[in-house]
Amino acid sequence: MSQYILKIDCSDEKGLIYKISDVIYKNSLNIEKNSEFVDEESDKFFFRARVAGNLDIEDIKAELKEVLPNGANVYIGVRRVKNVVLMATKESHCLGDILLKNNSGELNANIQAVISNHDSLRLLVEKFNIPYFYISAENLEREAHEEKVLTLLKEFNPDFIVLAKYMRILTSNFVKPYQGKIINIHHSFLPAFIGANPYKQAHKRGVKIIGATAHFVNNDLDEGPIIAQDVISVNHEQSWKDMQKAGRNVEKVVLSNAIDLAFEDRIFVNNNKTIIF
Repeated sequence: MSQYILKIDCSDEKGLIYKISDVIYKNSLNIEKNSEFVDEESDKFFFRARVAGNLDIEDIKAELKEVLPNGANVYIGVRRVKNVVLMATKESHCLGDILLKNNSGELNANIQAVISNHDSLRLLVEKFNIPYFYISAENLEREAHEEKVLTLLKEFNPDFIVLAKYMRILTSNFVKPYQGKIINIHHSFLPAFIGANPYKQAHKRGVKIIGATAHFVNNDLDEGPIIAQDVISVNHEQSWKDMQKAGRNVEKVVLSNAIDLAFEDRIFVNNNKTIIF
């Protein structure tokens, strides 16, 4: 008996839970767990369920769309390990954390490759027997460099791309084919502390909390739908380097939480917000 993830979002109306459950019941399927939410501002209904049984995905989607409001989005997928490509630059903390968790079986993922615009992290990655691709951006226009990366990504066709401190701004040409599939991590100082060494800037301002934000990438720099966030307290006794070390620990945790949610199909995007079950 297989397990499936069912996700529905549509305009809200009475009886939706009954209609969905009726289709599932008539097809001899079992709902093992479900969650639902109505966003009153947009009058939209969101539903996620883990379903067990044997089904024809296209047939069930068609039956559900018959009973749901016009324009309903219905996703049904076999619960499976996700194919993932990681992208990094020089910082190793987020990348190393993901590689370690994957190696110990904690991630619902198959890491297909690591792509970097520097060769600094090759030895780390190859210790885990994962292919490492160095694509230098030196002497290349941004679009030309991205085209090389995109050509490689097409070979892997990943479910998700995780930017594990990949320190390059992506153009809309890169983002468009992977809309909703690129996950980024950044320190929560943005946009208050932009540019070189945000931790040094924050230290000079005497901040009392530092943190991190994981989000989907869109065409607006660091303004995509937020998946996960966290903060920790800091004080005047800590140097900017102490803050940087603490901040990197938060970044690891937040990115790990975000990719767990994505790999388990727990995220809905509603305009520029997320609903997470």
